[in-house]
Amino acid sequence: MQLRLSPSMRSITISSTSTNNNGFVESMKIKVAPPRRFSYRAVFSTVLVLAFMLPFLFIVTAIVTLEGFNKCSSLGCIGRRFGPFLGRDDSGRLVKDFDKILHHIDTEELPPGLHLPESFSQLLSEMKSTHYDAKTFAFILKAMMGKLEKELKEAKFAELMNKHFAASSIPKGIHCFSLRLTDEYSSNAHARKQLPSPELLPLLSDNSYHHFVLSTDNILAASVVVSSTVHSSLNPEKIIFHIITDKKTYAGMHSWFALNPIYPAIVEVKGVHQFDWLTRENVPVLEAIESHNGIRDYYRGNHVAGSNLSETTPRMFASKLQARSPTYISILNHLRIYLPELFPSLDKVICLDDDVVIQRDLSPLWEIELEGKVNAAVETCRGEDQWVMSKRFRNYFNFSNPLIAGKLNPDECAWAYGMNIFDLRAWRRTNIRDTYHSWLKENLKSNLTLWKLGTLPPALIAFKGHVHQIDSSWHLLGLGYQTKTSIESVKAAAVIHYNGQSKPWLPIGFEHLRPFWTKHVNYSNDFIRNCHILES
Repeated sequence: MQLRLSPSMRSITISSTSTNNNGFVESMKIKVAPPRRFSYRAVFSTVLVLAFMLPFLFIVTAIVTLEGFNKCSSLGCIGRRFGPFLGRDDSGRLVKDFDKILHHIDTEELPPGLHLPESFSQLLSEMKSTHYDAKTFAFILKAMMGKLEKELKEAKFAELMNKHFAASSIPKGIHCFSLRLTDEYSSNAHARKQLPSPELLPLLSDNSYHHFVLSTDNILAASVVVSSTVHSSLNPEKIIFHIITDKKTYAGMHSWFALNPIYPAIVEVKGVHQFDWLTRENVPVLEAIESHNGIRDYYRGNHVAGSNLSETTPRMFASKLQARSPTYISILNHLRIYLPELFPSLDKVICLDDDVVIQRDLSPLWEIELEGKVNAAVETCRGEDQWVMSKRFRNYFNFSNPLIAGKLNPDECAWAYGMNIFDLRAWRRTNIRDTYHSWLKENLKSNLTLWKLGTLPPALIAFKGHVHQIDSSWHLLGLGYQTKTSIESVKAAAVIHYNGQSKPWLPIGFEHLRPFWTKHVNYSNDFIRNCHILES
């Protein structure tokens, strides 16, 4: 065998010295790849890149180590740490991973002995010194949010309680106003003059006049109702006001309207004690309500003790507190149910609450045909304001009670007190009063569990089938608890009603709604000025 190299060193030929059967010499030629040239330029570039990369990698490694690189136990973790340095954004993946952790711990109990930072600053400080894993951090976050939510809820309940007490109190100025007028009654003959004058007494039972009934122990509020009604009327000479108050307020109420007549309207002031019919023998249920210990505790007691605040919302709690106003056990709030007996000669009256303001002539209301119904009222289950105009029977009654569930429909529309037209002739042909009494008794028997106490729930039952709906523009509700009441709606309404806790004469009244009431207060009057009832 012979080995022969080509002169260029690019091939090798291997041949055998023997011949095959055909007489040819066997040979094999092998090509050799040319030698790769060594590039100094490539070496320089490589060294240059390494010179820049090595310090960078050292810094990254140092940062990762300081941040707790030893916590990384997977390639995914390492990749996420190096990702931003390599131009890859893994923030979306981080969010998804943390979201999974949060959902996972949401169903788990908090670890015992978990330390909670007192503030966000402390949390940041502890994160630098204590390398939390993601799950521990999520638990801390959950616990801190839960604690904050609990404290916020407790603060809201405390605010509602304070507001309830403020709404139930009598401002110093109004108390002074009542006392000074009462003193005036005993010392000033003009304050004791007969109301109305003797020659006008026959008009008190004249059905050609427009008779308004107002029962209240708030003298200032009564003055606003009467003044706004007369000043808004196109026929003030046809207006007669029948004001009913309790015995302790009678002298002061009489003094105010005797010394401040509102011509040409006629005003009568009577105390509950001056009605012969209104005796305890005729209203035994009211006596039971006033003396019932459970009711006194319900209205006067601790409204938080025994309540499971974790199972209620601030809105539900506020509603319960509003239903516990001490005024609901006053006989003045139940007088509406006795109007046919209190005014036996009258055929029709408009009954007003003391927290309303009249802004438009109400004469057209006397022309409304009630079609045999007893009570003309605005329904409160439909309207633009979903907070105020969304009241149905389910909002007032306990439908878990078999008696309520068997007698009432939870979807039936409720209606409002505050401005009601009563046809007393039609009323006298019904058993509304007896129905009212019987349901009050049932509620007492059931330990006050049939409804949230107040005068409206039993009236909703007693007047069932006897209510005639009138247009909602006649009576705008909610100015005492709805801060978002439209000013344009207020201006357009015939009667605005400050039902709720935030009465306009209280410090907690809504400032933007108060002027519609205060413009009817005579701040130049000596009694108002001397008691420092200042215009706000």
